[in-house]
Amino acid sequence: MTDTPPPPPAPQAAHRFPCDQCGADFRFDPKESQLVCDHCGNTAEVKDTGPWKGSINELDFVSAINNQLPAQEIEETRVSTCPNCAAQVEFDVVNHSKECPFCATPVVTDTGRHRHIKPKGVLPFALNERAANRAMTDWLGKLWFAPNGLQEYARKGRKMDGIYVPYWTFDADTKSSYRGERGTEYHQTRTVMRDGKPQQQTVTKVRWRPVSGRVARFFDDVLVLASKSLPKKFTDALPPWDLDALEPYRPEFLAGFRAEGYAVELNEGFVEARALMDRVILRDVKFDIGGDRQRVHDINTAVSDVTFKHILLPVWMAAYKYRGKTYRFVVNGRTGRVQGERPWSAWKIAFAVLLGAIVAAGIGYVVATNQ
Repeated sequence: MTDTPPPPPAPQAAHRFPCDQCGADFRFDPKESQLVCDHCGNTAEVKDTGPWKGSINELDFVSAINNQLPAQEIEETRVSTCPNCAAQVEFDVVNHSKECPFCATPVVTDTGRHRHIKPKGVLPFALNERAANRAMTDWLGKLWFAPNGLQEYARKGRKMDGIYVPYWTFDADTKSSYRGERGTEYHQTRTVMRDGKPQQQTVTKVRWRPVSGRVARFFDDVLVLASKSLPKKFTDALPPWDLDALEPYRPEFLAGFRAEGYAVELNEGFVEARALMDRVILRDVKFDIGGDRQRVHDINTAVSDVTFKHILLPVWMAAYKYRGKTYRFVVNGRTGRVQGERPWSAWKIAFAVLLGAIVAAGIGYVVATNQ
């Protein structure tokens, strides 16, 4: 008798939580860390129930790659795909098309189902939209060369989008053997001729000797972005993330927000994680070699006990089309750290160049008249 494969997971309902007093939708309020009904003011706590209460379990990497994860770890959600940047953003039932939060493309209509590994953890928003907008406008205000029109456009309070952005985290145990050379510096004095006169000169030389050894390191929560919708130069600059504050995934945290489906598959994410691990291992090897200088010829690393989590991190986003160009800004939903396209005002730059030329000419005139 053959085993019957488990049925595919049922499509998940939209993340909507009706108010028990008026029936309108609750939303998660970052400031109060609870569900709030904007219609009647009713509030509700985020429920902390289930077998995962208080802990976030890691999943086995090999089982996932071999499609052997338990059925309860897989879900299917409704997503819309942006035709411009290909972002896969989860929408609620009533919104089928609107501006893409990643690139401000006005039409997002390619609706479909996305079967993926469930999030295990979520870092809830700590900043509300007003605080995020203030952080962004303050950041723009410090950019003297930014166009005034764009700054004013942002200050008018145009809506920002709260997006939970997907990440992978990886844990792994590593043991590495290496071969290399340790360099010890020493100094020699030699005589050189300068202007026809002998002078003493000290030169630094290096004495190399071969070395080999082993290093070991356990990696915990190596963080890899699982989205392709934003430039990595933005997202790589958003940390630090307080991952110690991760909560076990509960859909209530997503009420009133959107969640992007991951576009970087698990095996792709691990390739990037290994590159990050290898950089740390190389640093460990150089430290183990010691001496004044190090040469590393080869490193052989055995990786075991690899586990992972799919987590969601909070980002406020704004994408503005100004004079035919799209400007994108992202705000860390926990700390308020801002990154984005740096806008330039042509007339401000021209004014600065002209002012510099006038100042230089003035200084030249003063110097010339005083000679």
